[in-house]
Amino acid sequence: MNQQPNANDPAPEAGSPAELHAIITQSLDDDQAQEMISIPLAGKSSIADYMVIASGRSSRQVASMAQKLAEKLKREHRILARVEGLPTADWVLIDAGDVIVHLFRPEVRSFYNLERMWGFSDAPPAPAADASATF
Repeated sequence: MNQQPNANDPAPEAGSPAELHAIITQSLDDDQAQEMISIPLAGKSSIADYMVIASGRSSRQVASMAQKLAEKLKREHRILARVEGLPTADWVLIDAGDVIVHLFRPEVRSFYNLERMWGFSDAPPAPAADASATF
């Protein structure tokens, strides 16, 4: 579920959390993020106004999306986002202040299931378990 702005919604105010959210979701959409969801946190948590969760097809794509987003925020919007998890890129956290972004490989996203933890019921389905896999 990708929550894109509705044509009837007013444009977000420049410099607002809503504008930052729109910039981030557009960047991830441009980079072909998969199963992107947005969880509004305003009034629920003091950590941020939005949490964006998305998947990449591989660690390489996750790392690329994270690097491009951090560079875009710095270059075009003068926002120094903190990035964690880039070396392995299984789960990358980008803290952009009013918006927190979690980028995952699909298997890692399914394991941690952040959507359920935040009470967001539209979580993507877990991939079918491979019967031959041993743990």
